Amino acid sequence: MREFDGKLKLLEEWMDSRMTGDVCVAFSGGVDSSLILKMACLCAGKRGVSVHAVTFDTMLHPACDLQTAKKVAHELGARHEIIEIDELKIPGLKNNPPDRCYLCKKHLFSVLLEYAGEKGIKHVLDGTNEDDLHVYRPGLRALRELGIESPLAACHISKKETREMADFLGISVASRPSAPCMATRIPYGQELNHTVLKQIEEGEDFLRTVFSGNVRLRLHGQTARIELDSSQMGRALEQRKPLCSRLRKLGFSYITLDLEGFRSGSMDEILPERQSSEPGRECDIQ
Repeated sequence: MREFDGKLKLLEEWMDSRMTGDVCVAFSGGVDSSLILKMACLCAGKRGVSVHAVTFDTMLHPACDLQTAKKVAHELGARHEIIEIDELKIPGLKNNPPDRCYLCKKHLFSVLLEYAGEKGIKHVLDGTNEDDLHVYRPGLRALRELGIESPLAACHISKKETREMADFLGISVASRPSAPCMATRIPYGQELNHTVLKQIEEGEDFLRTVFSGNVRLRLHGQTARIELDSSQMGRALEQRKPLCSRLRKLGFSYITLDLEGFRSGSMDEILPERQSSEPGRECDIQ
């Protein structure tokens, strides 16, 4: 018996209880929402209802995320819908405040609820997991206010267990690194704009051709701070000349390697204790 069998059964029962009609899944193509989508499709098939996987095509997520979402939704047999959103038009979000994730999710999921309402869908699900409940995630308040349901969190399923279950179920993105919102690469209070976001996206795309695992390119004014898994740091030093050359061509004046390595939500480390008593985590539509 696998360690996660009990929770997987619980997740199946939870999902089955929502299949009184079509359901809607906020679907990013990441492992969390992919597991939710997989289980929803399995349960929906037994009940003769449909699953709507809705992906936001946004300025704050790389274009490759949308392609991944399309691929996985097709693999899992869901009805895939794409809604275009420019988050920089959301009031207050362009200033990149500490509650940016709340503002963003409140808007995105309000749009998603409108879609669900038009389709007569009662249950709207997202991929928040148990670990997300214990770190700085202002977007969770928006989910609670809007009545979005989070099956993984409800069943106390951690990120590690999510990956194990996804791998067991043959989901193609089971080991895919997290791909959070691009705004997490920019310090709070620094204005977000399309040019800078595209610059960071192109920089990270390049870095992923060189490094495996987790890759982040954080921007501090004219300085690009690279975060990598510790196993990749030696390679960064070996490749420093072509790395610097390529990143300078993209417009970064100074190139640094963060010796602490990759850690999710490192921009949250400067927040007051009253906002984050534990290490942060980057916001994402799971």
